[in-house]
This record gives sequence, C-alpha cells and structure tokens, in this order.
Amino acid sequence: MASVATKSRDFHRLSPVWNVVFNLIAGLFSLACVFPFLFVTILSFTDEKTLKRDGYSLFPKKWSVDAYDYIFKAGDQLLRSYGVTIFVTVVGTALSLVFISLFAYAISRKGFKYRTFFSFFAFFTMLFNGGLVPTYIVTTKLLHLQNSVWALVLPLTVNAFYIMIMRTFFSTMIPDAIIESGKIDGAGEFGIFFRLIVPLALPGLATIALFSTLGYWNDWFNALLYIEDPSIVPLQAMLMRIENSMQFILQNTNNPSLGVGVLQSMPQDTSRMAMVVLATGPIVLAYPFFQRYFIQGLTVGAVKE
Repeated sequence: MASVATKSRDFHRLSPVWNVVFNLIAGLFSLACVFPFLFVTILSFTDEKTLKRDGYSLFPKKWSVDAYDYIFKAGDQLLRSYGVTIFVTVVGTALSLVFISLFAYAISRKGFKYRTFFSFFAFFTMLFNGGLVPTYIVTTKLLHLQNSVWALVLPLTVNAFYIMIMRTFFSTMIPDAIIESGKIDGAGEFGIFFRLIVPLALPGLATIALFSTLGYWNDWFNALLYIEDPSIVPLQAMLMRIENSMQFILQNTNNPSLGVGVLQSMPQDTSRMAMVVLATGPIVLAYPFFQRYFIQGLTVGAVKE
C-alpha cells in the first residue's frame, strides 16, 4: 500500500528536468512581457542625436535626460495633473466597485422579483446607446459637470459588461447556503453582502477594480470634451497637449519666428518615450496590489453542500 501511495504522489510531481524546462518557458514569457516597457524606458534616457544617428539600441552610446527636462518644464502643471488623475482613479474605482457589485449581486439572486428586467436593462446598453452628442448634452446641460472633476469620474462609473461579469461570478461562485446562513443569524441584506459575500467575491471584485483602474488612468477623451480649466486637466490629457504642441512646432518649421535652435534642441522621439514611462509607470504598481487580493480571495473558505 505504501508503494501505491508513493507512485500516486510521484504521478503529480514533475521531474527536475521538466521543472527546469517549464521554469525557463515561464521566465522567457515574463521577459517578453516586461521587455517592451524596459526598452521604452531605456530609449527615454537616450540622447536625441544619438537616437537619430544610431537608431534604437539597448545600450545607447550617450545617455540624456533632456526628454524629461522638456516635459517637466510644465512645472506645477505636471504635479497637478498627476494629482487629478490619482484622485479620479481612486474615487472612480471605489464608486465603480460599489455600484457594479450591488447591481450585479441583486440581479444574480433568483429571489429578486425584477432581476430579468434589470438584467435586460443593463444588457441593452451594451448594444445600443444614445451616442456622443446626447451624452455631451446630458453631461454639460443637464448635470452641469463641465469643467468639473466629476465629469471625469461619473461617465465611467458603471459599465454594463462588468456588471455581467460580476453577475456570473455571484451566480456561479457564491453558494446559496452562505446567504441562508446569514439570514438564519438575523443579518439583513446589506449585512449579508458586506460581511459574507464581499470576502468570497474578492477575486471578481479585484478583476473589476483592475479594469476600472486602467480605464480611469488611461482616459483622456472625457477631459478633451469637458475640461478646459488647466488646474483639473488629467495626466493623459496634459501629455497629449504637450505632444500636440510639439507637432505644431514641427509642422511650422518654415516659420522664422520659431528659430532653428528651438527645433534642434527639442527632443522629439525620446520625449514620446518619456511620456509613455510617465503615464505607465505609476499604474504598474497597481498590479501587485490587486494580485494580493486575488490570492486572498482564493484562500477564503467555502461551504460544502
């Protein structure tokens, strides 16, 4: 019997050779994912003239921070834009989680009388919407959110696709016995949701939070439509304006008032790489944060029926 048990355990155990092979494959895949960002970071610290003469290189002959100097000439505006983007991302993600999870939980319960109507109500918006002009009119004329930071938060708060994802998660991963046990103990609907359902739903909530965080952080279109006040311009919109100003200068090279020296000293390609680093770098920190909750949610106990 002992030999049979040993063979059963060995059947699920990789040999040292295959263990090395699979680790090498995982390492190469990880390197392929990280390498583009590292390469862009290296290019952002490359001298502009060296980049034009030698092309892209992992080991540039001359390093330079001119691209970052050019961008940081915006001064306090860059810090304000970072602050606006962080505020919009944090507040928007929190509101999205609250609204999406409550809506999805309600339509996932078979005992909810109007679950079919509200499910169709959310699904219908995935197929049809009012369009850009009605959205703009509602945001500016009805809600009066123009030149307000809430114009960057509220339009992205609820996403019907995320609601469908969370509804499926609640329906398939949350046992009815969990809810019944809460009712037996005298807990209300909100008590059951926040004390029992949310700890078990952390993997799904972390996924939606990550999607929402990326959506808010990368959003520039709403700022283009609704924001004119420079004090509340988010990071992505500010970087886009810097890029547009560079394009304007390059397209007017025949204008003698601009000066040849300005054009020669302006880091064109490296500044674009620096913008990518500045826009992407902080959001990379979000991945380890959400990974923690993925693991925590997967290790929460379950109910055996």
